[in-house]
Parts: sequence; structure tokens; C-alpha cells
Amino acid sequence: MGTIKKGILGSFSGKVGNVVGASWRNIAYMRSLPSSMRNPRTEKQLTQRNRFSLIGKFLKCIIPVIRVGFKHVAGTSNSAFSAAMSYNIRNGVKGEYPDFEIDFQQVAIAMGGLYPAANVTAACEAGKLKFTWDAALRNNTSTEDRVMAVAYNPTREEAVYDMNVATRATGNGLLEIPPTWDGATVETFVAFASEDGAQVSDTVYTGQVEIIPE
Repeated sequence: MGTIKKGILGSFSGKVGNVVGASWRNIAYMRSLPSSMRNPRTEKQLTQRNRFSLIGKFLKCIIPVIRVGFKHVAGTSNSAFSAAMSYNIRNGVKGEYPDFEIDFQQVAIAMGGLYPAANVTAACEAGKLKFTWDAALRNNTSTEDRVMAVAYNPTREEAVYDMNVATRATGNGLLEIPPTWDGATVETFVAFASEDGAQVSDTVYTGQVEIIPE
């Protein structure tokens, strides 16, 4: 509550409405209160927040993969994670507000110009994920290219990955899966990286795979 000191034309102290009165070295002054922060939560804002949250949960599970897979997309003024968020928010979400879901077929864990491989597949074998690919060399590939494999469990919002599940020349590699995932259906991805990390391939989505116990 404000207090008038010298009548209606005088100074006051305290608060009246959004005006605060005070004095400093016998000098009376008034100032307005700052406007409160507003959060209008429009549908457009909520749409973007929901898409951001959905993709963010997924990408945070595989940050080391993203740092390699989006390193060259990020450039000097952006982080690999930010670049991955931006791309996947635009391309990796389907549905209408508020019923969004990740479009895993369009998700990218890596983007680049290295040739990936032909006939890349994933299947469950003895409680593990077995990834296979054509090991023939094409274009800018090398026998020593590293194969990055990712499996994501949407129900548990967990991921497992191996940054070097095998080299290109081997034609296959096994990804260990936690026992708690038995019976789950997981989303699987592969990307290739040159031995020195200078080049990466685009993402290869290898589909949904049911984890069958050993």
C-alpha cells in the first residue's frame, strides 16, 4: 500500500497499483513495476514444445552417436545436438497436436556424404540384434569404415548403441541388448563413419525388431 507524504501533489512511498514510490538521499522518485513474465501457451507454442520434448528424449539417449553423426552438419556456430534437434523436429515427428509421435522411418542419427551400404538389415538372434550389410566397396567407402548401430526402445525410452559394432569389411555385427528388453519391439538404425571420423553416411533405418529371449 502506498503512503502519501505531502498531499496529493507530494511524494509517496510504497506501492500503488503498478507504481512504486521511494526516496533516495531525500529525493522522492517513482518507478513502475516490471511486467510479469507471460506464458500464453498458445497452440502453436505447445505444438513446438511437444515436438521438442518428444525428439529431445530420444536424442539424449544417443548423444555420443549424434556428436559423430551430425558433427559436419553443425558447422562452427552450432552444436551437433542442436543440428540433430532441428532436423528431427522438422522431419521426424508425425501426427497432429496433441497426438504427436516419432516417425522413426524419417529420423536421422547421422547425415553425410559417405556411401552407407546396400542391403542393410537388422534381426534378433539369440537375444542380440544382428545387423548385416553388403560389404562390397563402392564410391568413397573403405574396408575400415566403422559401423554405428542403434536400437531404441520407445516403451522404456531407452537406447543401446555401439559406435563401432564392426567394420564395413565384416558385413555383420552384433549389438548387445539388455535382458529387461525381452519381448519389446525396438526401432533400429545404422550409420557408417570413416576410420578417421572425417566422413559419415546418412542414416539407414533398419526397421522394427522384436527382441526374442535367448
